Amino acid sequence: MATKKPIEILNKRAKHEYTFIDVVEAGIVLQGTEIKSIRQSKVNLRDAYCLFKKGELYIKSMFIKEYEHGNIFNHEPRRTRKLLLKKGELKKLEKRVKERGFTIVPYRLYLNERGIAKLEIALAQGKKTFDKRESIKQKDQKRDLARMKKNLKI
Repeated sequence: MATKKPIEILNKRAKHEYTFIDVVEAGIVLQGTEIKSIRQSKVNLRDAYCLFKKGELYIKSMFIKEYEHGNIFNHEPRRTRKLLLKKGELKKLEKRVKERGFTIVPYRLYLNERGIAKLEIALAQGKKTFDKRESIKQKDQKRDLARMKKNLKI
C-alpha cells in the first residue's frame, strides 16, 4: 500500500519579497468542492493577500481550481475566503498592520493530520532591492558549498 504524500502548497515568492516577522496558523472557511481541489493540490498562493474587513481577516485572490467532477454547485476559483483566528490574534495582527510597512502574506497551505486545511500567514515587511540581492547571494553560496561537499565525498 502506497503512503499518501502530505499536501503542502508554498508561496516561494513571499520569502523572496518579504521579511517574516511573525507566523500564525489560521483555518479557512471553504466550500465542499474547494477542499476536494486542495486535496488534489490545485491551489496557487502567488497573487493572494490578506485584508481586514470589520475586524475579520479575509484572504483575497487565492486560486483554487474548480473541481473537475463538480456540478453546477462548483465554487468560484478566486473568491474571497474568511480566515479563522482567535480574537486576540486578530486584534494583535490588525494593530501591527496599521503600522507603516507591515502586511499579512499567505505563505503555506497544508492539510493537518485530521485532514483540515490550514493556512500559515506571516506578518511581514517588504524587502528592499539590496536585501533581495543579499538573500540571493546567500542562497547561491549555500548551494555552491553543498555542491563542493558532495564532490569531496565522491
